[in-house]
Amino acid sequence: MHVTRLELRGLRRFAALRLAPAPGLNLITGDNGAGKTSVLEALHLMAYGRSFRGRVRDGLIRSGDPALEVFVEWRERAAAAAVPEIADADGSPLRTRRAGLRHTGQAWTGRLDGSDVASLGELCAALAVITFEPGSHALITGGGEARRRYLDWGLFHVEHGFLPLWRRYVRALKQRNALLKARARDAQLDAWDRELAEAGEPLSRWRERYLDELQPRFAAVLAQLAPALGAAELEYLPGWRRDEWPLGDALLLARERDLAAGYTSVGPHRADWRIRFAALPGREALSRGQAKLTALAALLTQAEHHAAVRGEWPVVALDDLASELDRHHQGRVLQRLRGCQAQVFITGTEAPAALADAEVARFHVEHGSVIG
Repeated sequence: MHVTRLELRGLRRFAALRLAPAPGLNLITGDNGAGKTSVLEALHLMAYGRSFRGRVRDGLIRSGDPALEVFVEWRERAAAAAVPEIADADGSPLRTRRAGLRHTGQAWTGRLDGSDVASLGELCAALAVITFEPGSHALITGGGEARRRYLDWGLFHVEHGFLPLWRRYVRALKQRNALLKARARDAQLDAWDRELAEAGEPLSRWRERYLDELQPRFAAVLAQLAPALGAAELEYLPGWRRDEWPLGDALLLARERDLAAGYTSVGPHRADWRIRFAALPGREALSRGQAKLTALAALLTQAEHHAAVRGEWPVVALDDLASELDRHHQGRVLQRLRGCQAQVFITGTEAPAALADAEVARFHVEHGSVIG
C-alpha cells in the first residue's frame, strides 16, 4: 500500500498542499511549528476518521476556512476479481484507489473511488496507516481505551466479520445503559443481556486470538528495539471473570450494581491487555523512553501482522522520530523498516543520522508549502 498523491486544503496553517511521495522512505523536515506533523495528520484523518492531536473542531481547520479537505491516492495489491492497472517490482498486480474527505468540524462528506460513502468506516477500511507520534506512549502507560482501540483496529483490517459484530455489541451496550439509567424492569434488561452476551463472547475470543497471534512477532520486534527489557508476554484481560462464568451470568450478577451506577460495569467494553516483562515488575517500572519503545514495538508488530495476513504493508507514519528516540534507537527502528516493503513517512527538524546512507525522498516544509 503506497500513497502516490496527498492533497490537503484548509488544514491548520496550510491553505493548500500537494505531495507526491516515494514508495519507500519519505523524510519531511522543517522548523518547529512549520506544519510537518500536519502532513501525517491528514493521512491519519483519512485512515481513522479523527486526528491524533484532538477533535477536528478544535483547531484542525485553518482559521477563516469553512472546512478542511483531504484527498489521498494510493496503490494497493489488486484483489483476484479486480482488474489490475499496473504491476509492482515482483510482478504482483496493483490497482489505484482514491479517497476524499471534507470536514466542517460539525459534519463531513466523503468519497471513495468516485462514489459517496455513507460512513467514515468505509474510508477507514480502505486506507491502512500505522502512526507513531508523541502521544503513542499512552498505548502502554495510559488507560484501557487506547489498548482496546489497538486490538479493534487490527481486527477491523484483517477480519471481515469483526466490524458487524463490534457494532452489534456497541448498539446493545447503549440500549442496556439507557435502560439502566431509566431503572428498567428485569424483563427488559434480560433481552439486552442476551444480546450483549451473544455479541460479546465471540468479540472477546476474537480479540484474545488476535493478541495471541501478535505475541511471537512482538517478542522479536521488542528484542531488536529494546533488548534491555528482556522477554515480554502479552496478556489479554476480557473485562469480566470469564474463567468463572459466561458473560450472560456476569451481567446478571452485576445487575443491581449496574442499576445503582447507571451503566454496565462488566463486558468487552471494559477489556484490556498488558505486557508482562520478565525482568521488570510491571509497566509502571518503565521509563518514559522505554514506554515509547514498547509502544513503537507494538505498532510495528501490528504493521507486520497486517502485512502477513493481507499481503501488503500498511503505510507507516513516524512523527518527530528524533525527539522521541535517541540516535541509537532511531537506527534500530530504521534498520527494521528498511528491511520491509512498507512506505514510511518520517518527520523531523533534520534528517536522522541513520538515514545518511539511505535512499530517501526528501521534502521540506516552510511558509505553508512543501519543497521537494
